[in-house]
Amino acid sequence: MLRKDKERVVATLAERLRSSGTLILADYRGLSVGELDDVRTKLLEHGASFSVVKNTLTKRAAEEAGLESLTALLDGPTAIAFVRDGDMVAVAKTLNETARRTRVLEIKGGILQGAPMDAAQVVELAALPPADVLQGQVLAAIVGPLNAVVNLFSAPLTNFVGLLDARIEQLGADGPAADAETPAEPTEEPTEERKEEEE
Repeated sequence: MLRKDKERVVATLAERLRSSGTLILADYRGLSVGELDDVRTKLLEHGASFSVVKNTLTKRAAEEAGLESLTALLDGPTAIAFVRDGDMVAVAKTLNETARRTRVLEIKGGILQGAPMDAAQVVELAALPPADVLQGQVLAAIVGPLNAVVNLFSAPLTNFVGLLDARIEQLGADGPAADAETPAEPTEEPTEERKEEEE
């Protein structure tokens, strides 16, 4: 490969490394072409690409991208799952299941949102629930306390409204009866002068 071509490959690879939030590296040695294609297809469904890379060029690209921790994983045949906007949990799960099923693919580690991961951490990532379930759990954890706060503030108001309604009903029930029971105004008793005038 010509030097210009190598530089172009390194620049392209460095950009892919930078733009991917999660990278998972695996040793694919021993996988058949069909099995490798099967893994690629499954990873594409989860929004990730899976590429076999040359270690020497990838090391240069990793250094250029500021991901020096990746260079320690670039030993032996290496394929990288580039997860840009995809489901990193589903990608880790797919690779982990392939490693268990084939007993050939070996997870090396990777980078998760800029932080290095070893192989065990990738397996832990694979054990998490799918993204939509995880989002639901997070949403429930947020909404639950908010509902409690709303109920806490609305309970006294509801009680107050209930008390007002009860008092209005009570006053409504007492109103006409109270008017009926009100004694008539007393008539004036005739004074002495009036008595004399009447006589």
